[in-house]
Amino acid sequence: MGRRRLVDSPRMKIRVAALALAFVLGSIPVAAQWKNIPKDGLPLTPDGKVDMSAPTPRTASGRPDLSGIYQSSYRYFQNLAADLGLDKVPMTPEARKIHAARSTGLLGYEEPDSQCLPQGVPKINMAPVPFRIVQTEKLVVIIYEAFNLWRQIHLDGRDWAADLNPSWMGFSKGRWEGDALVVETRGLNGRQWLDHGGLPASDKLTVVERFRRPNFGALEIDITINDPTYYTAPWTATVKLRLMPDTELFEFICNENEKSRQHMGPHISGPQATARP
Repeated sequence: MGRRRLVDSPRMKIRVAALALAFVLGSIPVAAQWKNIPKDGLPLTPDGKVDMSAPTPRTASGRPDLSGIYQSSYRYFQNLAADLGLDKVPMTPEARKIHAARSTGLLGYEEPDSQCLPQGVPKINMAPVPFRIVQTEKLVVIIYEAFNLWRQIHLDGRDWAADLNPSWMGFSKGRWEGDALVVETRGLNGRQWLDHGGLPASDKLTVVERFRRPNFGALEIDITINDPTYYTAPWTATVKLRLMPDTELFEFICNENEKSRQHMGPHISGPQATARP
């Protein structure tokens, strides 16, 4: 199976922040990296393909096994509230003003991704490259291809310190509620955008994610945003991801051979430049 490629569109051409991602999203076949990738433990159909509709795998303790490599749809990277609807997001007037300015694409050079800075939580879950979940009883680790980042989700009962050091990925702890892994993340620095469309976040943001694996080939994450600076009430969006059973994570060096910055910000040219205030 070939590597994913971002779909081009007129709107994408305006969104200059995507330039920082595009050069790493070429069609690179996995076979060029590894041979004889084993299928041990994978449910297979009679014709030898992975049965994506097979039942959810479980650990020895009976918990759903979330382990695997997954990728979201660009739909949610572009707009976290794609299914919910932006009109249903309880933004403050200031948040709507910020989002309206960013959604034109003309402020894309301010987006952290375009400067090779981390995408932050929860946006990194929707990045147009995959991530791997490694699950143990007391610790879940998420390894992101995007920017070679990672998260630790502690399930051992620890609690947050009173004064967390602000960070891009925050500090995450989790617990099981039935078949859902519930993860709360605090200590975020407020510099990230919630999505590529520009939904804002502040350093008051906390994120609660509910990871569910409804069958072998699917992962769903309910993401609840609680940020009183920009939203009048907590709100939840559901992101749907698919298992990538025949791929591996690649190295992601964001600023290697970078040629995008000269086309960003004051250097934007072309028809879209006339839309600038």
